[in-house]
Amino acid sequence: MKEIYLAGGCFWGTEHFFKQIDGVIKTQTGFANGTTPNPTYEEVYTDTTGYAETVKIQYDETKVDLAFLLDMFFRAIDPTSLNKQGHDEGTRYRTGVYYTDDEQLPVIRKIFEQKQKEYSEPIVTEIEKLRNFFPASEYHQDYLEKHPDGYCHLPYELFAWAKQQKMKKE
Repeated sequence: MKEIYLAGGCFWGTEHFFKQIDGVIKTQTGFANGTTPNPTYEEVYTDTTGYAETVKIQYDETKVDLAFLLDMFFRAIDPTSLNKQGHDEGTRYRTGVYYTDDEQLPVIRKIFEQKQKEYSEPIVTEIEKLRNFFPASEYHQDYLEKHPDGYCHLPYELFAWAKQQKMKKE
């Protein structure tokens, strides 16, 4: 099993989006790459801790690879929007790809180069090695499953679309 950490704005929708993808085994909402130990949601919400709302994604590489997951990620974010996704604003809502294995970096850079050709504005999504990750409280785990009518910056049609996508094997 492999893992990648993706910050796509509010983690409720980002988590739910990736849970739909065949090959994603487990997701966990949390906070990545900040400066304080064991942050709470309320602390991160102040935008003074340096954390981004992030989803830890564990996936089966025999069913889905990193390039496919990153392509899907770009369909769920506006990579040219700094510290804002949908109606959510603040540094905690910045977009980012946080990797744990240096072998992932060439794949990440390649996808970013390809995607930049699709945008007239520069991509502002961070690419950084994961420095730290703290899980969010149970309240924030699987939030949209527990609250199907809960707030989400992503359109609900995107979840149904994601569920139907399969990685093409070469």
